[in-house]
Amino acid sequence: MPIAPALRHLGITLGDVTGIGPEVALKALHIAREKDGTRYVLVGDFGIIQKTCLTLGLEIPRRIGSIGGQGDEKLAVWTPPGEPLPRSLSPGCPEAAHAAVRWLKATAESCLAGQLDGIVTAPVSKEAILCAGIPFVGQTEYLTAVAGEPATGMMLLGPDDRGRWLRVLLATTHLPLKDVAARLSRPGIVQSIRLAHQACGRLGLSRSRIAVCGLNPHAGEGGKMGREEIETIGPAVEDARRGGIDVEGPYSADTLFHRVYRGDYDVVVAMYHDQGLVPLKMVAFDSGVNWTVGLPFIRTSPDHGTAYDIAGRGIANPSSMVAAIEMAAQLVGKGPVVNREIEK
Repeated sequence: MPIAPALRHLGITLGDVTGIGPEVALKALHIAREKDGTRYVLVGDFGIIQKTCLTLGLEIPRRIGSIGGQGDEKLAVWTPPGEPLPRSLSPGCPEAAHAAVRWLKATAESCLAGQLDGIVTAPVSKEAILCAGIPFVGQTEYLTAVAGEPATGMMLLGPDDRGRWLRVLLATTHLPLKDVAARLSRPGIVQSIRLAHQACGRLGLSRSRIAVCGLNPHAGEGGKMGREEIETIGPAVEDARRGGIDVEGPYSADTLFHRVYRGDYDVVVAMYHDQGLVPLKMVAFDSGVNWTVGLPFIRTSPDHGTAYDIAGRGIANPSSMVAAIEMAAQLVGKGPVVNREIEK
């Protein structure tokens, strides 16, 4: 008799409840939970979820006292310990910021304890969290710290309306542009290339052909517009190639993304945030997903922000959240994350 596949359990954090997180999460779960055998635990304030469900005309999920108390429901709500939130909150207020970080931490710890297979995070506001007095760079960096600082990378990926995929892994994430060059290192870029290669395997791609961007215009013009390509990026590409990875570069970013988009490569390793995210959001704004590669559990998120300007109006597009939930379910369906030692 064939053995039935194990049920997958994903935690979905509400994010900043003064933004569109609760709306897109509930809309997306209404769509996603009908498609497969995954069980979802929505993590956040139950009162906010009730209010949002009533506004959207959706069924209110049952509240559970612990992650393990879900029963047979496809969707339940867990509120980690903490004060209930007021029903009326101003955009980006400290109460919402503190709650978002508390829920993020609790859900990550549940993944580390084996109670959840992965996490999908709704958007938060870094500015609001910092203004609330919490040291915070981003959800990617925060989850990496909670998980014990494994080698991780931020990958953004999504298809256009013709099904053509763009996948970008960032060598640096949330940094001022003036600090990027100093933060790039040969070992760090090698690590990013290895994480991109690992991601291709987890996604089940038939190949893993990686292209690496230069930092400077025209990839430095042979050193005339910067030497990072000669002294740091190029040697890192050679190191990774000697390690058996199919990787090329550094190439000028202004032409590389065109070559990737037509199918010459499977993943781009970009040197900084906007170098990678501008083209990705151009072709996959509503379908883009943020995946933290290298964590000991699966973590994805929609590739958009809190959108305070449209919060509470019922008009937020859940497409990116649907894509993030479906990708997380697909990735956890491939079995437990295997931690491979990646040199720093």
